[in-house]
Amino acid sequence: MFEKNTTAFIFSGQGSQYPGMGKALYDGIPACREILDTAEDVLGFRLSELMFSGTPEELAQTTVSQPAIMAVSLMALTAVREKGIDCAAVAGHSLGEYAALVAAGSITVEQAFRLIKLRSEAMDKAAKAAPGCMSAVLGLPADIVTEECDRIAAEGKYVCAVNYNSKVQTVIAGTPEGVEEAEAALKEKGAKRAVRLAVSAAFHSKLMEPAAKEFQSGIADFAFAEPDRAFYSNLYGKKLTDFSDMPDKLARHICSPVRFTDELAAMQAEGINTFIELGPGKVLTGLVKKTLDDVTAVNVEDTDTLESIL
Repeated sequence: MFEKNTTAFIFSGQGSQYPGMGKALYDGIPACREILDTAEDVLGFRLSELMFSGTPEELAQTTVSQPAIMAVSLMALTAVREKGIDCAAVAGHSLGEYAALVAAGSITVEQAFRLIKLRSEAMDKAAKAAPGCMSAVLGLPADIVTEECDRIAAEGKYVCAVNYNSKVQTVIAGTPEGVEEAEAALKEKGAKRAVRLAVSAAFHSKLMEPAAKEFQSGIADFAFAEPDRAFYSNLYGKKLTDFSDMPDKLARHICSPVRFTDELAAMQAEGINTFIELGPGKVLTGLVKKTLDDVTAVNVEDTDTLESIL
């Protein structure tokens, strides 16, 4: 069994969705059905049908993928806690921060879906008003990616580094023209690949500023409790200690970079050596293994992966 005082739960971000995700947990664990029931009450549509039998295109819609990924993350959280596994710290990648807030006792499951409903709708609206895209650049240090994006943006085609995922993976976002030019330039600089992400917008860039303003206005009255364990923040790349004005922090999070490598380094420095990714896929598990030495990283997304870690 994993030691609680050295374990962190980490939660998947957008782009990890796939058809059928969550079905095994839903069928096998009664408490997981309550998560989806709550989601559908808040959202007003049959999220389970889209998760279990929807097409990849349907699942990729921002207003579907965000609540769907969070639902699987919360179902996996429920499943591991039923088996007696818990953690000393939590973190999420982008969208995953909302499941992390639930895991830390800062918000309820219902509140989380209300927040994600507002967030996904605001981000979807901003994406349609200012189309963009994202690409994962592999094989180059982050500083080179950042410098090249800044150069291209200064010349008039908007692109920037938005997700610092590992030593050799940085996600860029911007206008289609800016991202395309950056992909070509970074390959010339030695990038092994540039992989377009299955998302419909330039998340965590300035193209999301209208969404951030709308979201902040919509959640102004939300109450956030002090977490009952360490919470690590994308916005700051370290443990968050000030939980005042969370609506402002979460709004800025929408159009600010995800400093995931800094978070991982901070967690390891503070004694965390086991990372359990909760949610669809194992993207974060791979990033942990590529970023940190001498740690254990595993994922739980269904009943098979749950059994494998016990």
